[in-house]
Amino acid sequence: MFCGFLSRTSMRWSSRLLIYQDVLWLQAFAGSGIIVRSYKVESRITSRFAHTTVRSLVVNVAQQAESIAFNVQIPKRAFITNFTMNVNGVMFVGSVKEKTVARNLYAQARARGKAAGIVRTNAQDMDTFKMEVHVPANSNIEFELHYQEMMQRKLGFYEHSLYLQPGQLVPILQVDVYIYEPKGIAVVETRCGVNHMDAGLMDVGMRPQAHVVFRPTLFQQRKCDSCSTTAVDGIFTVRYDVHRDNSAGELQVSDGHFVHFFAPNNLSSMPKNIVFVIDVSGSMWGIKMKQMVEALQTILDDLTIDDHFSIIDFNHHVRCWSEDLVHGSSTQVADAKKYIQSIKPSGGTNINEALMRAIHMLNKAANQGFIDQRSVSMIIFVSDGDPTIGEIKLSAIQKNVKRYIREEFSLFSLGIGFDVDFDFLERISMENRGIAQRIYARHDTSEQLRNFYRQISSPLLRKVTIQFPEDSVSNVTQNHFDKFFSGSELVVAGKVQTCFSSPLISFVTASSAQMDLSLQTETDCTELDSLLGHQSHSVAGFARQMWAYITINQLLAERSLAKTAAEKRKITRKILKLALEHQFVTPFTAMLVESETGQERLLADSPKDPKHGCCIGVPAWGALLRFPNDPHFTVHLPKSHMDVCFNIDSEPGHILNLVSDPESGLAVNGQLVAGKKIKNNKLNTYFGTISIYYKTSGIRLSLVILLRMKLSIVKDAHVTITVNNGTTFMVLLHRVWKKHPFNVDFLGIYIPSNNIYSTRVHGLIGQFAVEPEVKIYNIHDGADPVKQEATMEVKGNKLAVTRGWQKDYRKDRKYGSNVFCWFVHNNGKGFIDGQYKNYIVPQMDSFFKQELK
Repeated sequence: MFCGFLSRTSMRWSSRLLIYQDVLWLQAFAGSGIIVRSYKVESRITSRFAHTTVRSLVVNVAQQAESIAFNVQIPKRAFITNFTMNVNGVMFVGSVKEKTVARNLYAQARARGKAAGIVRTNAQDMDTFKMEVHVPANSNIEFELHYQEMMQRKLGFYEHSLYLQPGQLVPILQVDVYIYEPKGIAVVETRCGVNHMDAGLMDVGMRPQAHVVFRPTLFQQRKCDSCSTTAVDGIFTVRYDVHRDNSAGELQVSDGHFVHFFAPNNLSSMPKNIVFVIDVSGSMWGIKMKQMVEALQTILDDLTIDDHFSIIDFNHHVRCWSEDLVHGSSTQVADAKKYIQSIKPSGGTNINEALMRAIHMLNKAANQGFIDQRSVSMIIFVSDGDPTIGEIKLSAIQKNVKRYIREEFSLFSLGIGFDVDFDFLERISMENRGIAQRIYARHDTSEQLRNFYRQISSPLLRKVTIQFPEDSVSNVTQNHFDKFFSGSELVVAGKVQTCFSSPLISFVTASSAQMDLSLQTETDCTELDSLLGHQSHSVAGFARQMWAYITINQLLAERSLAKTAAEKRKITRKILKLALEHQFVTPFTAMLVESETGQERLLADSPKDPKHGCCIGVPAWGALLRFPNDPHFTVHLPKSHMDVCFNIDSEPGHILNLVSDPESGLAVNGQLVAGKKIKNNKLNTYFGTISIYYKTSGIRLSLVILLRMKLSIVKDAHVTITVNNGTTFMVLLHRVWKKHPFNVDFLGIYIPSNNIYSTRVHGLIGQFAVEPEVKIYNIHDGADPVKQEATMEVKGNKLAVTRGWQKDYRKDRKYGSNVFCWFVHNNGKGFIDGQYKNYIVPQMDSFFKQELK
């Protein structure tokens, strides 16, 4: 089955009519009573600027009230522009406001039983927009979300990704992508991460428009012929490139704004001088290092005899494979490969000294005339954590790099995983003419590293400047670029001042491998608007929105580098003005969604946590165990988009099994300790010891450093442990006031939901590695007006649950942040297998062995 196809006319897939039997069959499998009647995604791309609309019609066919969730993953670089919701004829309409204003208005009239938000997740390049609404039986709800983004050209293609996640079989499921490029579309390719559907590739003959359609029938959506579950759960990608007939670029004018696209072809690649700076501290041990070596071996093979390179690896010490840059000959490359294969990760992380050594190496080569004037020099820095040795203050490291690196050098940073401070990597790279990219620690880490290198492996130009005649334009975005790489594109936008009787002209100057270039192009100021007037699927005001989009992103980058609070406030005011004028949800604005009467309000907020990249309400880690008294367990269920929590009321000295995986040899246990004295006729208990036993290596860790386990330690804060197969745990230390009358210091453990276990895994938390099917219904006000009550169906049980919250102390160790969850009473009975007493084990290295009743 093809993922989609292109048409020069109005040809589309034939759509099978939804017949009565289909509806009955669909309802028969809709166990929750919630049916998605339609799920439509439409993207209109005009001159690389995309406006995407996601529409969903959902019906509650149950005989009781139900909660309905609307979740859409959107690209991290996209700005939400609008959201509307129709609940049984009551319209909720969104408007973008300054964040504090929106929050205050929301607090005055928050909608009962409804919640909205933008959740920063750990998914690669994606954020999640979440909406939850509680509706009575036989209700109809229509959701509609709009967002905009600019397509970035990478490796010769513009890529537009749509995450399709309808959650169930849908009678009407359709994706339409309309592309309009005035100079003509050279090629369009579709890729589908949905049930291994085939991708389509078509030469559209340089026509200016294309239409990509994806419209699977109910039968085609099924995972198998007899399945009731949908196979549509993945990324639908459209990639395309445009025709270029002018090496000076493409200049467009529309709606009083201009955009200049610059991506010249047929240029020779400039020689490269590269210093690879790679983190080989203990946290890189195992699969990370293996994939790093695989990627570096491929990258080294790409070097030519005209390139120069060296390798610096660092932990608590800094080592150089070669103290000087060497030619990229086959002999030197082979020797470098042997060197990196021999590296054994261990120790701490001395980032400052490693970067200083790399800068010194490039400076030395430049001073000795070893570097060609028409070459490109760069440092590629790879790390998975924060500094722990030498200079550990990030701001000091940033200042040192800025002070010593030359203007002609660039620093590119790659942060592996979520223990690295990615905000720091972005600042240090932007400030030094480079970029940063997060690399997700998983099975394709080496491919991510190689893809990043491919984007910067072929520099074509240096010192690129795009200028315009004086007084012809204003409010111009960045127009000076240090480097231009093959397969990418430079974009400059602004406002047109005078462009009615004469064309708009642009001038480009740059330095190539052979010579200095001076190019010129021009365009008519009214022609494009005339053409767009005949395009029914173009983006209205695309040039105006693109200018605002680019400007806001550049201001956000500028703000991150601002030295003083006054500078930050000044830039923030500029961002706010533009975001409100163009209705973009940014880190400083929020979308207030109001009913027609204004009596009910929802809030869609855009959080930013640069280090961890998550979360509001939904933890990125699968299980949060926080224990200020009787251990509180919070389990995140990603498929159900909810969190479930429960307490365990046991006795001091008891050891509870948290994770037991006998096949992989892993056991995680916690021993309870007592509070100082009885409070409210009860003696509180806490976890005093967390034990992580790895039988394969005969190692048990009770918060001490041992061999063959990777540890990332922050003094008096937390320890992150990774055992041999990539399974990770974070243990936090919570300190209390020494004279506190009741509480004592205690531990919390955080377990990611993407940990890999065998099929035999169990334990209080391990059992949820396979997510159970959970249904929440009959939501109503409880005895406490702040906490709703409901019925939960799970594992064949019907449980009375209460809406509450627990604390997540990973980001705020003193006060914590609230994680809202459905609380299961009676020690989690009915939600966990068996009773909590089944999980009491005799020793700290014991595995879970009891038969559950």
